Amino acid sequence: MESAERPENPERGDVLLPAGSFRMGDHFGEGYPTDGETPFHDVALDAFRIDATAVTNAEFARFVQATGYRTESERFGTSAVFHLQVQATPEDVLGDVEGAHWWLNVRGADWAHPTGPLSSWEDLPDHPVVQVSWNDADAYCKWAGRRLPTEAEWEYAARGGLEGKRYAWGNELVGPAGEHFCNIWQGEFPRVNSLEDGYLGTAPVQSFPPNGFGLYEVSGNVWEWCSDWFLPKYYRNAPAANPQGPTIGRGRVMRGGSFLCHDSYCNRYRVAARSSNSPDSASSNCGFRTAG
Repeated sequence: MESAERPENPERGDVLLPAGSFRMGDHFGEGYPTDGETPFHDVALDAFRIDATAVTNAEFARFVQATGYRTESERFGTSAVFHLQVQATPEDVLGDVEGAHWWLNVRGADWAHPTGPLSSWEDLPDHPVVQVSWNDADAYCKWAGRRLPTEAEWEYAARGGLEGKRYAWGNELVGPAGEHFCNIWQGEFPRVNSLEDGYLGTAPVQSFPPNGFGLYEVSGNVWEWCSDWFLPKYYRNAPAANPQGPTIGRGRVMRGGSFLCHDSYCNRYRVAARSSNSPDSASSNCGFRTAG
């Protein structure tokens, strides 16, 4: 793969976070027991840099144009698209996912065609790139001279300097006038979205106010890959300084939730919430941001 310096993005940039410490994990007892959000514990981190936003379609396109990289969805020929987003002919919809019928397996869905072969990234240049696996995100990072953030770095950055809060902006989901601070599902999942926050699918980066560190959309919009392997029991014995995650796991950590999160089934837009997926998985609601 060709090597190239990471493109400059002065409009969205990245943020230098000084060394510091915080209390990591679920402070409210609201997490799913199988996710392992407890016990909350003290973590100290060295200084690091992290993107202010998720990597966009336009940025990922520059990577592909520079290297000729083909994502795993392109090589597999299909990927997962939320049923209300699909842009494809019926013959390209190959079926749904057992137990999660709102996910459809769509032929020709990939990063360049995020909701099916009749869609194009060029219509969404400032939206987060999706349909990228952990392996794809890692390949981008290597090209750009970056890396994926550790899970601890991600949570520290997402908290924005607020100690022990439920969300990156405080403890209440919406503001006093009903204003929304993130892109998640409103209505009756998975059939009716009232669009109170303005979006059915992804929102452009920087659509919602930044947190105290200047990071955008750390809750909702798209899941974001972290470098760590995922084990629910890891927090019980995680090191206090610069934890890197377990050496093995059942998948890679994802953080932040997505536009599909709703408290009726996926209350994972809380800043402590965590989930995982296999490193070769991709979908229309998962992207990444980089660190350095």
